[in-house]
Amino acid sequence: MGSRYLDVAIGAAREAGMVLAARFAAGVQAEAKGRFDLVTDADRAAERIILERLKSEYPSHAVVAEESGQRAGTSSTHRWYVDPLDGTKNFARGYPIFAVSIAMECGGDLVAGVVFDPIRDELFGAERGGGAFCNGRRISVSMACRLDQCLIATGFPSASRHTCPDVRLLSQLSMTTQGLRRSGSSALDLAYVASARVDAFWDIGLQPWDVAAGRLLVTEAGGCCSDFRGGGLTLDAAELLADNGGVHDLLVQAFANVLVLPVR
Repeated sequence: MGSRYLDVAIGAAREAGMVLAARFAAGVQAEAKGRFDLVTDADRAAERIILERLKSEYPSHAVVAEESGQRAGTSSTHRWYVDPLDGTKNFARGYPIFAVSIAMECGGDLVAGVVFDPIRDELFGAERGGGAFCNGRRISVSMACRLDQCLIATGFPSASRHTCPDVRLLSQLSMTTQGLRRSGSSALDLAYVASARVDAFWDIGLQPWDVAAGRLLVTEAGGCCSDFRGGGLTLDAAELLADNGGVHDLLVQAFANVLVLPVR
């Protein structure tokens, strides 16, 4: 690892993560952000740190951040995606699974991404064409090639994002794999696909800041990301399937067998 974009993202993520860890240890007070979502002062403090760092280093770049929305820049080709605290509900309840996620998009391509877990002091980073790493050590996706070899993560279903979830998929995959996990942090779920801790992750209704860094981690670690049909993705796609590549076709078929997918 070593591009300037990645170095800046790493520095910002570590600085913001230190604030999150300190506030988590001191106790958290949350406020409602809609019916099912929460926000904390820690979200806002971490986002301020990241935005100040990005503005100082790249004043012309656009930024899309969870709490403050979109900030336009004079550059039409460079955009940062920032989630200062992915896993706010966990954080607010004292459940120690959350992360900082930062990614850079240049000319339509993700070129650098960082997911930082301040509780475990694990920093996952990737840059386009340069591979994926955890705390400086190269990582790669698992070698599983059958569903019964797989541990799978999901964020589905969620009352804040899914109005009418089809839970038959949960039932099928829980019975044909080694089990399902739901961490509450999609950024960490994707980092865990990249590092072979789980073999696949899927969800619906995620935002670009939730998944931008994680998607780059997965692809640079040798995995693949697609929609539920196995097709291509934009950053604002409504659905995401990320896996090691070896079970991709099997998962796409499982989705086709259970879900009624919209006609294109």
